[in-house]
Amino acid sequence: MAGLTQSTIGRKFLMALSAMFLLIFLVIHLSINLISVFSEEAFNSASEFMGTNPLIQFVMQPVLFVGVIFHFVMGFVLEIKNKSARPVKYAVANNSGNSTWMSRNMIISGAFILVYLFIHLADFWIPTISKNYLGAVHAESDFQHLQEKFQPLWRVVLYVISFILLGLHLSHGFQSSFQSIGARHPKYLKCVNTLGTWYSILIPLGFIVVAVFHFVTQ
Repeated sequence: MAGLTQSTIGRKFLMALSAMFLLIFLVIHLSINLISVFSEEAFNSASEFMGTNPLIQFVMQPVLFVGVIFHFVMGFVLEIKNKSARPVKYAVANNSGNSTWMSRNMIISGAFILVYLFIHLADFWIPTISKNYLGAVHAESDFQHLQEKFQPLWRVVLYVISFILLGLHLSHGFQSSFQSIGARHPKYLKCVNTLGTWYSILIPLGFIVVAVFHFVTQ
């Protein structure tokens, strides 16, 4: 591990692995959230299972936090290393000709997503922890709590903007993660690109649907 973090290729490889782990997490997280669109009872049951299952709480959740922190820290490290290796910036025309705006500004979208993540944790994770481990009593169900958080228009707008940026982040990050681990063979390159495009559209769109649904149905 120490050897991998010492080289640019090694850091990109570890960054890609953490990205793939988070890609899987987003699918699971969205699947549970979408239940709230169809059934209040089923969503409360799913939330109760996720919040009380020892495997999830004491194994998967810590691993998730480590993965998120590692991904963001490694992203900032790579950005700093890249900038220090290129003290003279490339011409704007050359940049735009060889890469997309998003690929050159992953750190910007990542920083905004990090801010959103702190708000999201304050909205949902901290109340769950206080109930499960600190003995806090919540009169409302998980479904009611979800609806309450999506009452203010500003929060819904923030979530929508965050997930649009997430989609842009994923549109580059998905293909980039496969490239970093060497899985960009021409034989299945088109499949990876197509899957990445649909993933970066459908996952953020699904989260937006959940937020908007609970805003307009109250």
